[in-house]
Amino acid sequence: MYVFLEVLTVILVASAMAMALAHALELPGKLRLGREEYFVVQRIYYPGFTIGGGIAEIGGIIAAFALMLTSGGPVQFRLIAGALAALLIMQLVFWVMTQPVNKHWLQEVELSSPAKRFFATEGNDGTPLPLAEEWTAPRNRWELSHVLRAALAMLSLVLLTMAIAIRSA
Repeated sequence: MYVFLEVLTVILVASAMAMALAHALELPGKLRLGREEYFVVQRIYYPGFTIGGGIAEIGGIIAAFALMLTSGGPVQFRLIAGALAALLIMQLVFWVMTQPVNKHWLQEVELSSPAKRFFATEGNDGTPLPLAEEWTAPRNRWELSHVLRAALAMLSLVLLTMAIAIRSA
């Protein structure tokens, strides 16, 4: 059962890392886009990343926590705890840096009811949030958040695989 949990955790964390890394690798090309092209690209790819990344990240956190609780020794425990911490910080970066920009950008997009609740594109009184004319500052914040998230996901995967390798040695 423990081996299954190890494999599941690696798959989930690797999937979360793949999504975050894909965003980070898009950066050079996306910085060359004008405003209209940038928003077209965002609307094409982001829904898939939201679903896939969300499942992988939350699943990875749960699986890493379970793996940490059943770890074989103090070194393995610390490595898995570090991997879990990196995943949790990855979530923090999303909610503090990425999500506010998502909320801003998605105001003009027709969303399903669950998406409207998740992205909260309206104020508490139901009126749309104000749109800013300047778009490069939010773009840069959004893109930087994904570079940070990719680094944290990579760190998590490295620590997790080290913990598994130590147990297997």
